[in-house]
Amino acid sequence: MAGSKRATAIAVVMQRLLNVFLLGLAAILMLFLGRETYHLALVLFVNNDESSSYMLIEGIVIYFLYFEFIALIVKYFASGYHFPLRYFIYIGITAIIRFIIVDHKSPIDTLLYTAAILVLVVTLFLANGERLKRE
Repeated sequence: MAGSKRATAIAVVMQRLLNVFLLGLAAILMLFLGRETYHLALVLFVNNDESSSYMLIEGIVIYFLYFEFIALIVKYFASGYHFPLRYFIYIGITAIIRFIIVDHKSPIDTLLYTAAILVLVVTLFLANGERLKRE
């Protein structure tokens, strides 16, 4: 019985450490989100060249990535210390879309990236099925 109590105490300490580090990560992500907001404002209001539209779109997608990671951490605490699979899939889809926007020189690569997005969307559909839903 003493071993069981020790294992439970270790699990509690590790969970608390994880929570502290996740809160630190959330704070860092909030700082990056603020910095990205500032850069988006500069691109939107200061830069007037043609490349600024690509920078704006790329910045918006990066903004959503930061936002999704912060939402993932919020959801982790709200759902009783559980990371929902669908949030990781959303982040993956957004990251691939960002990569397509940034590096769209090769049509074959773009086709492969869109196929990866299709696989992630199918995975999202399957993960939201009644058998796999845990929320």
